[in-house]
Amino acid sequence: MPAAKPSLVAPDRPDLPDVLPHRFEGHHVVVAEPVPLGAGGRSTARAVQFLRECQSHALTVTWSLPEADAVLRAPADVDFALRHLHHLPPPDGPAASEEWRSACAYGRFYHRQGPGFVQVKDRRAPDAAVRLTLDHPDLVATFRTCLRPTALDDLGGTGREAVSVLAAEGLVLVTRGWAVTLPPRIRHWPVPDTGI
Repeated sequence: MPAAKPSLVAPDRPDLPDVLPHRFEGHHVVVAEPVPLGAGGRSTARAVQFLRECQSHALTVTWSLPEADAVLRAPADVDFALRHLHHLPPPDGPAASEEWRSACAYGRFYHRQGPGFVQVKDRRAPDAAVRLTLDHPDLVATFRTCLRPTALDDLGGTGREAVSVLAAEGLVLVTRGWAVTLPPRIRHWPVPDTGI
């Protein structure tokens, strides 16, 4: 019987979406290329998914924006509010405002899933912390579907209506016909867990 080949992946290394070229350095992720966040659409939704999953696994991330990115050059032309992403790891360099740097913290915005419901805690605005429970089947299904970037055209009328409700609550980002769920899933509880 041939010997088993050794795994090249560390056993505690999380499985991140294969949407951005990256490498692991322990519990740190380095994104290999600038991320065109301001491009909108599918590429933005995929970048948000990647950063959300890194946040979910409590990984630190080094990433940057291209010099000509719309987030930097023409923020008014970007079709989403950048502040909705401030719970995610900020880009390196001057692109990230001090507000983004100070807003990013593990556990500031997260979700937990149960049978037939999703619970969300949102402390992105410290003066207005909110705890929401989604239990309507259409909202729960759409929230879960949009954990992977989803084209609005791929959703039925009920799904698009649910995306509108979730986007109005700041739970889903909609950009140029694509939707992606914003709050990461909480996977690591700090001690004491009242910290989040």
